[in-house]
Amino acid sequence: MAGVVVVLAVAQLVLPGIAAQRLRDRLARSGQVLQVDVSAFPAIELLWHQADHITVRMGTYAPQPGHLSSLLGELGQVGTVDASASQLRTGPLVLQNATLTKRAGQVTGSATVSESNLRAAVPFLRSVVPIASAGGQLTLQGTASAFGITATLDATVAAQNGDLVVSPDVPFGGLATLTLFSNPALDVQSVSAAPAPGGFALTANAQLR
Repeated sequence: MAGVVVVLAVAQLVLPGIAAQRLRDRLARSGQVLQVDVSAFPAIELLWHQADHITVRMGTYAPQPGHLSSLLGELGQVGTVDASASQLRTGPLVLQNATLTKRAGQVTGSATVSESNLRAAVPFLRSVVPIASAGGQLTLQGTASAFGITATLDATVAAQNGDLVVSPDVPFGGLATLTLFSNPALDVQSVSAAPAPGGFALTANAQLR
């Protein structure tokens, strides 16, 4: 019995560090890792890839195809998650001061989006500003140019079939719909925004699939 207690005590001391290093190595393939902490009690849970809490701090993160999906797909095995990145590139969008929290099956992500980065991600809009945020959707307004004609145009950012998409609010605008975020591990449910210096602060809520 004493031997079992010793083994469990050693596992409690050693396994979290090993799990944190493995996660750090995975994240380092796609960005600058500043901090990784993994906690589990009993730590032997980590042998089955389960953890109580994970904290991640990154400088930059630009995941390769499939890498972010793999990490998000493992969230269901972690009790709580607190992750952040000073700069995150996801699909066509570059986000600043991005955070992700996971509590039970609910995932919340927030980030600051600059006008310049949004214009790069949504090429049919210029001088983009958020003008409304209600009902789980976000309305953007900007100027659009085509065939020598410039006009003011609204576009809606919304959850669609679990993805985050943006489409111009014009007849047949759905034909120009762009996907800003899509991941098989997450079902995006709503998006909102508030003004921030140089752009706006974006928050999205999702459920684990």
